[in-house]
Amino acid sequence: MKLSHVPLRLATGAFILNSGLSKRKLPPEAAEGLQGMAANAIPQAKSMDPKVFGQTLSTGEIALGAALLTPFVPSVLAGAALTAFGGGLIQMYLKTPGMTEEGSKFRPSQQGTAIAKDTWLVGVGLSLLIDGLTSRRTGQSD
Repeated sequence: MKLSHVPLRLATGAFILNSGLSKRKLPPEAAEGLQGMAANAIPQAKSMDPKVFGQTLSTGEIALGAALLTPFVPSVLAGAALTAFGGGLIQMYLKTPGMTEEGSKFRPSQQGTAIAKDTWLVGVGLSLLIDGLTSRRTGQSD
């Protein structure tokens, strides 16, 4: 891992790991709420049991956070996973009614601001991914 990747991976990894740990014992109604929002972006999520959905989300966030915090996980791999995760959150934001201002496809409403801010995850993920890919082409280590 490059020294310049440490701040990006530490900040995002700690944030996502904490999010996953906090979801380990989600109340059923909270899991249902998250599942409903996720189903706006990924319709197959609706067919899952809410408890299983919450556990799966928690496990995925814990795994992603741990991967970002683990130095021997290549930045290109961590960046690809983070980009996919952040992209899913952005898709959920864009497809959930009430998340954007009336008449705007992208500008967040008051309710959507908490999710719209996750665009930074995509930016960090793409930075790690692009740097990892270009470093491999030039023969530099990740």
